[in-house]
Amino acid sequence: MAAPKRGRRPSGSQGYPGRALAVILLAIVALTGGMFLSGHTTPRLGIDLAGGTSITLTAKSDQVGAINKTNMETAKSIIDRRVNGLGVSEAESQIQGDRNIIVNIPKGTNAAQAEQQVGTTAQLYFRPVLTEVANTPATPASPSGSPSGSPSSPASPSASASTGAKVSGSPSASASTQGRAVTDALKASSTPSATASGAPSPNPSPSASTAAPGSALDTSIPEDLQAKLAALDCSDAKTRANLNLKAKPTDKIVACNQDGTAKYALGPAAVDGKNVSKAAAQFDTQGGNGWVVTLNFDGAGSKAFSKITSQLSQQQPPNNQFAIVLDNEVVSAPSVNQTLSGSAEIYGSFTQESSEELANVLSYGSLPLTFDKSDVTKVSAAVGGEQLHGGLIAGGVGLALVVLYLVAYYRGLSFVAILSLIVSAILTYEIMTLLGPAIGFALNLPAVCGAIVAIGITADSFIVFFERIRDELREGRSLQPAVARGWPRARRTILVSDFVSFLSAAVLFVVSVGKVQGFAFTLGLTTLLDVAVVFLFTKPLMTILARKKFYAGGHPWSGLDPRALGVNPPLRRTRRPAARTDVKEA
Repeated sequence: MAAPKRGRRPSGSQGYPGRALAVILLAIVALTGGMFLSGHTTPRLGIDLAGGTSITLTAKSDQVGAINKTNMETAKSIIDRRVNGLGVSEAESQIQGDRNIIVNIPKGTNAAQAEQQVGTTAQLYFRPVLTEVANTPATPASPSGSPSGSPSSPASPSASASTGAKVSGSPSASASTQGRAVTDALKASSTPSATASGAPSPNPSPSASTAAPGSALDTSIPEDLQAKLAALDCSDAKTRANLNLKAKPTDKIVACNQDGTAKYALGPAAVDGKNVSKAAAQFDTQGGNGWVVTLNFDGAGSKAFSKITSQLSQQQPPNNQFAIVLDNEVVSAPSVNQTLSGSAEIYGSFTQESSEELANVLSYGSLPLTFDKSDVTKVSAAVGGEQLHGGLIAGGVGLALVVLYLVAYYRGLSFVAILSLIVSAILTYEIMTLLGPAIGFALNLPAVCGAIVAIGITADSFIVFFERIRDELREGRSLQPAVARGWPRARRTILVSDFVSFLSAAVLFVVSVGKVQGFAFTLGLTTLLDVAVVFLFTKPLMTILARKKFYAGGHPWSGLDPRALGVNPPLRRTRRPAARTDVKEA
C-alpha cells in the first residue's frame, strides 16, 4: 500500500476561504482609512463635470529629437505658469503620451484668453537691464544711465581680463530677489580680442573691450516707461501674465521676475532664445563655483551675444546686466564682466535642481517646438451635471437589470453575485477617490462610462463560475466537490476574458488622446479589480456557502436544485447476470 503524499493538499481541497475574505476586508478598511486621513472622501471631478475648458495641445517639430521628455516637461511647467497667471484656481496640465499636453481650466476665467495663452509658443529673449528695483508700487524708476538705488543692485564687475583664458568677474554682492538662484556673473571659455571703438560707453570699465562704432548701448528710459514701472505691482500673478502681450522684441518693456519680488525696465531684445544651440547644467570642479549653466550659441547668436556683452561690460550696475526673459518674465538677470563669445557659463548660488531648471528653460527656448490645438472642449457645470445625472441613471438601470436577471435565473446564487458587485463598487470608489490626489486622476464622463461597462464584465465572471459549478452538479457530484472541481475550469476562462479586456483598455489608453483615456483607464482598473474580487471574495464565499444545507441540499430557491438542473443520478455498480449456456447433446 502506497504511503500518502505529505505536504500537498488533496485534489478538490477548499483551501482557507476565511483568510481570503479577511484580506479583502482589510483592504477595504485600509482604503477607507486612507480616504479620511487624506481628507478626500469623494472622487475628483473632471473638467466636464466641474465645468470649464479642456485644451489638448500636440507638439510638433521639424528637428529630430526636439520632442523629448525634458522639453515636454519644460513646456508643461511654462503652460502651468501661464494658466495660473490668469488667476485661475485648480488649473492643471498633464502630459499624455510623448507629444500631447492636456490643459484643464476650470470655470471662472476667460476661456478665449486662456486658449490664447496656452496655445502660444514660448518666447525666450536676452534683453539688457535698464534698471532693477524692488517690487513696491510706489518705488520710482531709476534715472536712465545711473545706477539703481535699490538694495538688489550688484557690485561693480572685475577690472581684469585675460585673452584666451577662462576669466570670471567678481561675484555680485546683491541679495537674491528672484524665485530661483540669482546668478552672480558670467565667464567665457574664451574671450575674443578687443575691437576699436570711436564712441566710448557712458560708464567705461577697464576690463571691457572697446565697442564698435555705432554700437553704444541705449540705456535711456522713456517717461511713459518710467511711470509704467513705478505703477507696476509684480505681486499680482494676473498682472504678470498680462504684461507685454502685444510687445515686440524691438520694444523697451517692463517685466517682473517669476516670484514677483523685483521688477525691471528692459531694453530691446539683443539675442533670440532660438540662437541658443545648447544649454546644460554641470558641476564646476575646477573653478569651485558649484553648479553652473553652460551656454553655446549658433553663428548668429554668437555674434549678437558678443556684441551685447561687449556693450554691457562697459556699464555700471545695473546696466551691466542682461535679463533672460521667458514669456515676458525674468528668469535670471546675471551681470557681465567682460566681452563674451559663443560659449559662456552662468554661475552663482545654484543648486542642482535650479541649474537644471534654468538649463531646460534655455534649451527649450532654442528649439522650434510649437503646439497645435488638437481639441478644445468647453463644458458648463450645468451641462456636465446633467450628463452625469443621465449617466448615473443609465448605470443604475443597467445594474438593476443585471440584478433582476441574476435573481430570476440563479436565485440563491444571486446573493453571492450581488455581494461581489457591492464589494467591487466599494473598491472602485475608494481607489478612484485616492487616485485623485495621488496621480491627478479626475472622474470624467468617459470614466463613468467605463465603470458602467465594467458591471457587465464583472457579472460575466460570476456567470462563468456558476455555470461551471452547475456542470459539475449535472455529472452527479455533490456541491462541495462541484465547487472545488469547477473553480479551476472557471478560473482559466475568467483570466482569459479579463486579460483580453485589460489588453484592449491598455492599447486604447496608449493610442488615445484626451478624455478617451479616462474611459480606458477606468475600464482597465475595474478589470483588474474584477480579478481580485472573484479570487478573494466570490470563490471563498461560494466555498463557505457550499457547506450550508440551503445550498448543499439543493433547495429549490438556492439555484442549485438537482431536478431543475437535470442532474443525472450517480452510476451504481451492479453485477451482471451470468450468461446462460445451453448444453448441447452429442
